[in-house]
Amino acid sequence: MSLDLNRIKAICFDVDGTLSDTDDLWVQSFSRIFRPLNVIVSERRVTAFARWGLMVSETPGNLVYHLLDRFDLDDDVARLFNFISRYGVDRRPSKFWIVPLVQEMLATLQIHFPLAIVSARGSSTYRFLEQFELTPYFKAIAISDTCRYTKPFPDPIVWAAQQMHVEPCECLMVGDTTVDIKAGRAAGAQTVGVLCGFGQEKELRRVGADLVLPSTADLAMVLLGHTIRELQSTK
Repeated sequence: MSLDLNRIKAICFDVDGTLSDTDDLWVQSFSRIFRPLNVIVSERRVTAFARWGLMVSETPGNLVYHLLDRFDLDDDVARLFNFISRYGVDRRPSKFWIVPLVQEMLATLQIHFPLAIVSARGSSTYRFLEQFELTPYFKAIAISDTCRYTKPFPDPIVWAAQQMHVEPCECLMVGDTTVDIKAGRAAGAQTVGVLCGFGQEKELRRVGADLVLPSTADLAMVLLGHTIRELQSTK
C-alpha cells in the first residue's frame, strides 16, 4: 500500500510513542529502579536490560490485542478503556521526552497542513504539548473525553476533521499502534504507522497501514520531499 498525497489535506497525530518518546522515558524510569545494581553491573548493561524488559512487556500487550481482534472482542475492550480514560486518574510523568526532530517537523508541516492531536490520553496530553510549546501548531486537540468514544473508534478523528474544516477521508492519521491505524481506517482516513513507539511493522501492516516509517520525523520527506535537516539548512 502507498499514500495518495493529493488526497491529504490535514494530519492527525497520536502522542505516546508518536510525538512523545515514551519508550525512552520508561527505560529511564526502569533504569533508576535497577540503579543499585551498578555496583556490580555497568550502567550501560542496566539500561540495556531495562530496554529489553520494556520490549518484552510490550509483546504480550500486542498479542492480547491481536487475540481480542481475532475474537471480535476489541470493540468491547475499547469501550472499557474509554470508560477508564474518562473517569480514571490520568497518571503520567510530569516531564516528557520528545521523539528526535519531531518538534522541527511539526513547525514545518503546520505551514503546509492543518494539524490535530488524536490521543486516548487525558490531561497528560496537554502537559506534553505545553512542555515543548507545541500547542500553537494544532488546530484541534482530541483527548480521551473529547468524544463519547476514543480510539480505535473513528469518533475523535471525525471530530478533528470537522474542527480543521476537512473531510475525514482527507486526513492522514499517524500513530505507532494498531489502535491508531484501525481508528484512521474506520474514519476513512489514510494511515501511517511509525516504529519509534510501541508498534511493530508486521502488525501495523496487518491492520492496513498505508505506509510504515522508522520515525515520525520521516514524514517530512514523504510529504515535502526533504528531510527535516535539509529543510533547516535552506532557511
